[in-house]
Amino acid sequence: MFIDIHVHPAFFEPINTDPAKEEMRHNVLNIHKNGTAPLEHIFNQMHCAGLDRLTLLPQDYTSTVGCVVSNEEIRQLVDAAPDKFIGFAGVDPLDPEAPDKLQDAFTRLNLKGLNLHTGRHHLLPSDPRMEPIYEICERYHKPIMFHAGLSWEPDTQTSYCTPLAFEIVAEKHPKLKICMGHFGWPWVRETAMLMLKYPNVYADTGALYFDNAREFYTQTFTRDIPITWIDRSLRHQVMFGSNNPRFEQIRMAQAIGELGFRDSTLELIRGGNALEFIGGLD
Repeated sequence: MFIDIHVHPAFFEPINTDPAKEEMRHNVLNIHKNGTAPLEHIFNQMHCAGLDRLTLLPQDYTSTVGCVVSNEEIRQLVDAAPDKFIGFAGVDPLDPEAPDKLQDAFTRLNLKGLNLHTGRHHLLPSDPRMEPIYEICERYHKPIMFHAGLSWEPDTQTSYCTPLAFEIVAEKHPKLKICMGHFGWPWVRETAMLMLKYPNVYADTGALYFDNAREFYTQTFTRDIPITWIDRSLRHQVMFGSNNPRFEQIRMAQAIGELGFRDSTLELIRGGNALEFIGGLD
């Protein structure tokens, strides 16, 4: 099974019936050159990329600009295609109602994990205000997808999401699975160090900031860090992610298969590790 662990569905057509909300999403996410995508188009893109499932990540910035994609909208999309979509939850740690909203997302909405962007909230992952959220994730055995490294969204500060900022969380919560999105780029060596030290730390491949997918992946995963680091030591902690719609899935899915990983490692990256991370499919 081939799973894309990192997809933002902000411009999926079923949740874009309000033009004003769609425009808000373009501005908040700093994504402007795309339209809305019917589900038929999404499924065709999945087929062309060889993908079986997409993990849909909401974004809740209630305390600043509002909720970009809500938990209810994620549930709506998953219900529309339960054989294609895996749904994560989103909360704003600065929202006093965040713990209640997260518990509702895990119980009533049956979402599989949590997505957070500490750079948008200007909040360190180790901030005490994050602890109630971590406690709920541990209680329900749900993983967290963190944005790590560079963010092109407005009003984000990278200092809040550098890889080393997550070490306290990884050490303090060894049973909490966390994924550092975008492999923490440009700090990929630091990300690899944390994965080596903490088995509860994962990373995804949703990074494509220069050039084309094959060139960038070659630089990142064979030069910035040797391919053997993943192929021999970190093979159980790396997941394929595209960060779609900012980056295109088809080219990235093809590129990851051309780097020279062993077949058994590639199978883990393409889906085996994601299934372990989310705790399997319902």
